[in-house]
Amino acid sequence: MQVKKTSSSDTEVTVHITAADKELAPLKEHVLQHFQGKTKVPGFRAGKVPAAVLEKHVDSNQLQTEFLEEAIQQLYVTAIEQLKLRPVDQPKVSLKKFVPFNLIEFEATTSVIGEIQLPDYTKFKKAKQEAKITADDVKEILASLQKRLAEYKDIDRLAKNSDKVWIDFKGTDDKGQPIQGAEGKDYPLELGSQTFIPGFEENIQGTKAGQEKTFDLTFPKDYAAGGLAGKKVTFTVTITKVQEPIEVKVDDAFAAKAGPFKTLDELKADIKKQLGIERQNQADREFESELIKDISSKSKVAIPEVLINDQIERLLRDLRQNLTYRGQTMQEFLKAEGKTEESYRKDVLVKEAKDRVKASLVLAEIAEREKLDVTPEELEIRMQLLKGQYQDPQMQAELAKPEARRDIAARLLTEKTVNKLTAYATGT
Repeated sequence: MQVKKTSSSDTEVTVHITAADKELAPLKEHVLQHFQGKTKVPGFRAGKVPAAVLEKHVDSNQLQTEFLEEAIQQLYVTAIEQLKLRPVDQPKVSLKKFVPFNLIEFEATTSVIGEIQLPDYTKFKKAKQEAKITADDVKEILASLQKRLAEYKDIDRLAKNSDKVWIDFKGTDDKGQPIQGAEGKDYPLELGSQTFIPGFEENIQGTKAGQEKTFDLTFPKDYAAGGLAGKKVTFTVTITKVQEPIEVKVDDAFAAKAGPFKTLDELKADIKKQLGIERQNQADREFESELIKDISSKSKVAIPEVLINDQIERLLRDLRQNLTYRGQTMQEFLKAEGKTEESYRKDVLVKEAKDRVKASLVLAEIAEREKLDVTPEELEIRMQLLKGQYQDPQMQAELAKPEARRDIAARLLTEKTVNKLTAYATGT
């Protein structure tokens, strides 16, 4: 087999392949096996027909078609391995010459990952930050718990900050038409929490149970949900109940109410421990992200356009999903950003996609150079852990798919690579 490569760019190559009967004969024998058992030949049992006899009884056009498909696929794979190329999409094949079963000549053009030039990543040094939890941090969590566990009593006075008011409210536009997403019934609102748009809680302060109040507000220009950004709304609010919190004493009884703790000291210790784990995990993630970013920024990678476009589509898909969770449409989001989808792609997503793809390719190259891999045992352990974590049938079905195993294996390899870089960076 003769193989020649020409490059139109750093990421696009054309492979010229020529094969003669020496390479084609085994392929022909393999393709003929596809017809065993499907072709009846007098005097022979099904599946036991000699190849030379079988060839005379199969449709020649069908045989040539299947042979061509098999030959092009197998020869292309062999050529790619021989040239040590890393294609990222399906090749565009152009058949140049075909003498049935004796000679085949074709070209295959494809996008490939270009040369990856890495810095000496073993020399990147970086200190890990240790999460520190102060007494004030613990006090802040206790104050939050104190508020969450507080009990309320009905009062007959004007509402003020820290009170809980129960309200029915509805918003209308300048024509008096109800606005979807700007209404609620029997809603508990803690004054001072700033959970509503600016100005709403201020208008409720100083009201009493049974009172109705009407006022105008304009939603912030960056308001995320319901297409309400920048809209002027007239709210009509009925206060059905006003309650004040009964102060909860922070003591051993409070600790027992908050969880399985006998004393307040036990609760404080647990808060410090859990907060420490959470902040250390966050610090570790930031450390790893910065380390990868540092190494990636010093690397040179020729990235195929197809990988960037695929990443942009994934980013858009994730964005649309997140917007749906937030009750916002893509059109509303883009309007708030002051962009069209095309300009958002160009100004925001292209750079993010390039950075993500580059970092991924750099990590994959480092894994290869470090000879890191994921053993079947490691993958199986992770799969079992995930199956134990997600009990719903739908998730179990997803985990059973081959692509899920491939994705999880890729994550495991990334984890190993990041751990290796962390060890180099910290000298551990």
